[in-house]
Parts: sequence; C-alpha cells; structure tokens
Amino acid sequence: MRETLCAIVLAAGQGARFRQVAGAHRNKLLAQCMGRDGVERAVLEHVLENLRTVVDKTVLLTRPEYTSVAELGLRHGCEVVVLDSPGMGDSIAAAVAAEPDHRGWLIVLGDMPFIQVETLECVAQSLTADLISVPVHGGQYGHPVGFGRSFGPALRGLAGEKGARRLFQGVEVNQLLVDDPGVLWDVDVPAALVFK
Repeated sequence: MRETLCAIVLAAGQGARFRQVAGAHRNKLLAQCMGRDGVERAVLEHVLENLRTVVDKTVLLTRPEYTSVAELGLRHGCEVVVLDSPGMGDSIAAAVAAEPDHRGWLIVLGDMPFIQVETLECVAQSLTADLISVPVHGGQYGHPVGFGRSFGPALRGLAGEKGARRLFQGVEVNQLLVDDPGVLWDVDVPAALVFK
C-alpha cells in the first residue's frame, strides 16, 4: 500500500444555476476569477494549482462533453476520468476505483477556487487510516474532506446524487477549525466569482 495522498477533483456537475445567469454555453469551471494569490485564472485552474504541492496525485473527474475541462486537467498533470455522471456519489466511486492504492483521498470540488493552500495542507496532514478530516469555519463543515485508507471500499461503493457525507455516521470525524471562509465558498453563480 502506497503512502501517497490522492486528490479527487469533482468537475462533472451541470452547473445549472451558473448557466441560468451567465448563459447556457458558459461553464463555471472555465470562468475567470482573481484568486487569493492575486492571479487571475479559470476557477478550476485555481483549484488544481492550489493542490499542486499538497498531494502526490490528482484525479480530475469530468463529463464527456467537457473537453476543455479535461484538457486543463491534463495540462496540470491530472489523471482524467471521464464519466457521464448521474451524481456525486458515482463520481467519487469512479475516481477512487481509478486510484485505489493510497493512504487517503481528499475530495475537492472543482468550483471552490478560494480555499487557502494552508487549509489544504492542514486537512492532508491530519489524515490517518481510520479518520475522516473536515475543515470547519463558522460552525459549518466545509471542503475538502479527507478520507483515510480504510474508507476506500466505502468510497468505491457510493452511488447517486449524494456525496460521501453519509460516511460520517458512526465514525470519528476530525473537525479542523480553520480561519478560511474559502472552505464554504463555491462558485454557483457568476457573482460568486468575486471573493469577499
């Protein structure tokens, strides 16, 4: 069993709320925004750039029609898994099945570009085999969520619309208090491209 950490970046959603406002042809993952580092990039590119020094491997899970998203992932050295995903559970299961041999996985949403690298490192460093780690800001669970090695079979067994939150029941959840509102900030509408 490898002592490596794998990030699973979920980039297979329809982005319906964003498209309603910005136009049916607009993909929020490719929309430009100013990152917390002062650099303007696509939403997804911020996510991938922030993970670069934190994990050993990144799997980008995306849809067949999102060719530009897949290309961006490949440029950033990701393993790209293409799935006509019916829901977040199926996406996570497919990505973990593609990369099952790690000490843990960080489940990262592709539309959350404002998470501090320090927060990503905190979640990554806190992981042990039997632990789920989650950042908490203002009393709310945020992202990314880290799952230790023992959760591999359960992650591969997920299906449907719901993600991995159901795995929290009956296990120890390591709540990491962070001063990082980025863990709660996803880009669901164009106005959210400006971080406040």
